[in-house]
Amino acid sequence: MTSHKEPYQTPRGCHGASIPDITATGPEQESVMSWRERSGINPEGQIRLVKLSHMRYQHPDLEEITTFLQDFGMHVVKRTDDEVWYRGYGPDAYVYYARKGPKAALQLPNASGITELVNHPGGGHLVTVIDPEGYPVNLIHGQMSQQLGEYPERLSINYEMEKTRVRKFHRFNPGPAPVHKLGHFGYCVSDFPTMLNFYTQHFNLVPTDFLYIEKAGKKQTVAVFAHIDRGSTSVDHHTLFMMANETTHVHHCSFEVHDFDTQKLGHYWLARKGYKSVWGVGRHILGSQIFDYWWDRSGNMVEHYADGDVVTDETPIGYMPARNESLAIWGPEVPEEFIR
Repeated sequence: MTSHKEPYQTPRGCHGASIPDITATGPEQESVMSWRERSGINPEGQIRLVKLSHMRYQHPDLEEITTFLQDFGMHVVKRTDDEVWYRGYGPDAYVYYARKGPKAALQLPNASGITELVNHPGGGHLVTVIDPEGYPVNLIHGQMSQQLGEYPERLSINYEMEKTRVRKFHRFNPGPAPVHKLGHFGYCVSDFPTMLNFYTQHFNLVPTDFLYIEKAGKKQTVAVFAHIDRGSTSVDHHTLFMMANETTHVHHCSFEVHDFDTQKLGHYWLARKGYKSVWGVGRHILGSQIFDYWWDRSGNMVEHYADGDVVTDETPIGYMPARNESLAIWGPEVPEEFIR
């Protein structure tokens, strides 16, 4: 790890600014190439991921979770007596799969070999790999993209010295915040070094940021934001957030929405429907997303996000202390239940 010579710069006054990644990352950083060499990672031998496809959960009441996910901004693309597939308005055949049963993150039965997804929207073939802590990683190849839904209009914003929106008035339609895609998920693990090694050695997952604590005078890494490495093609700041914990469990899954107004409209829609908010609305520091976390009816945490950072293979890997105050630049206080 090296120290970047340029001083860390934040905007002057009470406002934000879009600054280069090499500056925003801060003084503790290193290149992806340096990290790979130091970690003994050979990209030639990795499984090459393209994107995060969908989440798989088991729920005791499919009607209840379907009502929630529709209020959350998804719609049903296929339903059977024991399974439901949900999609957004993006190209993915589905972004969430639910099966009837006790609450759990889900593994397909008999998935040790290649399974053809005959009855799944978009088709394709699936292989399941079990990670060192027993959770399945479902790999899909050959899934067909779906026809895009209607994309929302970009709002024109009037600034104090630049007012391009003339004789055009903002009007909004209350309702669920339409989901575009699955963006990332959070994963709590009991053996962080082993799990970090597994995911970064076997897959083209590259750290964007590491979080550490000071222990006995040494820095101990306890969390990582990792993105899918697609070279010079820009990708989301993170696809996987993984952190050390006493137990192994999925922390949350996160779905992209159009913009800040859409997110706030969705927030108030969920509140009026009587769902329980976890944390939000606020803006993260690492990743920059505007966030809004909720509990679903089965007790799983789900997130709406908008306006996240994107990176390439030239974005340096950052290192910073793990503290509650590093989670958000604005928003409500971090609730204790969020960091469990």
